[in-house]
Amino acid sequence: MRIGVPAEVRSSFLAVATVIALVACTPPAPRPLTPADYPRTRPELTRYRETSHYADVRKFLDSLRALRAPLFFGSIGKTSEGRDIPYVIASRPLVFTASEAKRTGRPIVYVQGNIHAGEVEGKDALLALIRDLTFSSKPNVLDSIVLIAVPIYNADGNERFAPQSVNRTEQNGPEMVGVRPNAQNLDLNRDYVKAEAPETRASLTMFNTWDPDVFVDLHTTDGSFHGYALTYSPSLSPAAVFGGVYARDSLLPVLRERLRARDGFEVFDYGNFISDQPGAIADTSVHEGWATYDPRPRFGTNYYGIRGRIGILSEAFSHDSLARRIASTYAFVNEVLSLVAEKGGAIRSLTARADSQPLAWGRSPDSVQMVAIRSELITTPRMMDVIKEDLEKTGDSSLTQPGVPRGERRTGRFRTIRIPVYDRFTSTLDRTPPAAYVVAPGDTAVAALLRLHGIRVDRSDSAWRARGESFTIDSIITAPRTFQGHHEVRLRGRWERGLQTLPPKSFIVSTAQPRGELVVYLLEPESDDGFTTWNLFDNDLKKGGQFPVTRIFDLSRRGRAANRRSSVSTTQPLQN
Repeated sequence: MRIGVPAEVRSSFLAVATVIALVACTPPAPRPLTPADYPRTRPELTRYRETSHYADVRKFLDSLRALRAPLFFGSIGKTSEGRDIPYVIASRPLVFTASEAKRTGRPIVYVQGNIHAGEVEGKDALLALIRDLTFSSKPNVLDSIVLIAVPIYNADGNERFAPQSVNRTEQNGPEMVGVRPNAQNLDLNRDYVKAEAPETRASLTMFNTWDPDVFVDLHTTDGSFHGYALTYSPSLSPAAVFGGVYARDSLLPVLRERLRARDGFEVFDYGNFISDQPGAIADTSVHEGWATYDPRPRFGTNYYGIRGRIGILSEAFSHDSLARRIASTYAFVNEVLSLVAEKGGAIRSLTARADSQPLAWGRSPDSVQMVAIRSELITTPRMMDVIKEDLEKTGDSSLTQPGVPRGERRTGRFRTIRIPVYDRFTSTLDRTPPAAYVVAPGDTAVAALLRLHGIRVDRSDSAWRARGESFTIDSIITAPRTFQGHHEVRLRGRWERGLQTLPPKSFIVSTAQPRGELVVYLLEPESDDGFTTWNLFDNDLKKGGQFPVTRIFDLSRRGRAANRRSSVSTTQPLQN
């Protein structure tokens, strides 16, 4: 007789042994992340002596992904040298598509850094802010908005590192920075109308797809020695009747107070002292004042305002240290996001009104509002207190600080002076939107560019006649010098009413669509920054001739394919 361990006991031992083995093989539960685990930006790693290369940005984003940060990572497109332009989506809960973002009912905020790649703090501040918001366990703005962050928009320009004394002469470090233009030598912040750069075309596609309620563009100043850590601007074009006015009157004054009270930074409306830029205003009797910049839509935030949305320009003070510029930009963006989260309902309502107003133009001619297509600085500025820093002569040609002119030094002495502030523009030429503009069948490049701007373009099925206007060209003024590879064109002439005969396959651009104001701005021949400016119609222009775009008062005549859109997507180029 064999004596052994009873079967039921052996079974119990086996079960216990199995459990012990499983416990031994199970990896320990991951410990919670702490700030020590978070990736660091290159400035943080180098005590703010250096800014990020493209590889540093990619490594930082890869580190967030490796830590399983609840973010969506993508690329808006490629640069001319083939670099991906990364973007990050952050929200709680996380969304992955534009349709998901819209369904949340939250405002969508698009923040862009590094459009001018020598102006570096936007890139590094945005990376740090994404990290800190994402890993925070406390309630924050990501519970109330959808954030799209594009930290290194001008990736090619970023990689052309050279000494700051060469690439950014007005800036206080870091020692090595990128350049202002992209690899095609185009200034991306002058490209939003003509959209020649691949970066711009990718950006417009993102705007069309995600339709952000707010666009924030991060920069660094070039000029005056003032007393502000950062200056800002809304969309300046008088055509930005929704987002521009709302940002100027309802958002930016609140931001100014919050940055002072919460973050310890003095901020002000963007500009420079008139004494630093002779000719900035027409009134030669004014010897000192404060004047903002150009209102035309070639500049990104001005363009975005004419799309019916909120555009905000951020300009960190170039003469501050890199550490302070990053800190002020970080605080500014954080406060913008916080305020947008608070006012989310009002901002979404503003977006809806901006879209619905042009739609009403097609139903009720009485609802049509004039669109400003040329403007000038106001002649009745407000008197305001502005902080100015005194510089003093050194008596020699020594360089006292990077970005400070040779032979001068900063004193740290600030004065508050009361001077006229020219911070807005008034229209000098308005146009009433017609029912539609009609573009000649051969102008396929014009149709393609309109679609890239998110504008619906239809085609006629046959020749047709309609009440409208044609523009007779009285004079053509061509700039003698090239700018961004173009000789800019300005037309003068007159619209004349009559029955218009339009050929088959004409392109029909209704103004009764969400971007109706932009349609007017781009296609009016006398616009100060439309397609005429950038030579898209040059082959058809001659003194005494007819401008190749016609204005139509109604679309009830035959020739238009009823209720039919072009088969080409509004975000894709026209296929010939």
